[in-house]
Amino acid sequence: MATFLFDKIIFGPVKSRRLGVSLGVNLLPNDSKVCNYNCIYCECGWSDYTEKRALPKAVDVKHALDNFLSKAKKENNPPDVITFAGNGEPTLHPEFVQIINDTIELRDKYFPQIKIVVLTNATNLHKPEISSALKKIEMPILKIDTMIQKDYEFLNRPHQNVKIKDIADAIIKNFKNPIIQTMFVKANTPGRNFDNTTQESLKKYFDILKKIEPSLVMVYTISRATPMQGLEKCEPECLDKIAKQIETLGYETLVSY
Repeated sequence: MATFLFDKIIFGPVKSRRLGVSLGVNLLPNDSKVCNYNCIYCECGWSDYTEKRALPKAVDVKHALDNFLSKAKKENNPPDVITFAGNGEPTLHPEFVQIINDTIELRDKYFPQIKIVVLTNATNLHKPEISSALKKIEMPILKIDTMIQKDYEFLNRPHQNVKIKDIADAIIKNFKNPIIQTMFVKANTPGRNFDNTTQESLKKYFDILKKIEPSLVMVYTISRATPMQGLEKCEPECLDKIAKQIETLGYETLVSY
């Protein structure tokens, strides 16, 4: 059962744990989640693979964003960021590149100072047009939760045969000093126990950070209901310890409890 879905193209602004006042943009359906992951912790619930869903058109996204930003301009009330998140993976939208170009145009027209953010699982970075579009914005935030393949498959549940090493390699190839976001969580389920804060998991994780050389690592844990039962959030002390280890490597961190 879905835990939480965004029911409009434009939502918020909302107070984000990591981004300040964030104006959300949902490029996916407003009544179901569409993603090539099925993360056991996702606040939007389980991905729906049963039928092809209609997505908002680029022209509709541009119109909705234009309406909001023009009103915000008149009221002198800009958000801190425009964030592509919503009910799934935004880069799956077939008009993603056009939408990014439209968003840059509108941002520059109304509020040149605010940043554009895309929260992405980074599975489409092998597509040159997607990587190029993400390089145009200020904050592409790329996900790596674990570098252990069997843990990746349990935690993120990719819809197709995906290797986390291939995703990491695509990040290294296409981005210099990107932002990495990582969900730390524990699970005690009938299927198996899970913990990506173990010494083994963290060693592989720190090793890939050294190769990626991120400008920022966003460390966080679950804060809302999850579709899978038996998940446990990591305590603040645990997140702080991980963040300090990352900072010892020379990378800035942002921790959200």
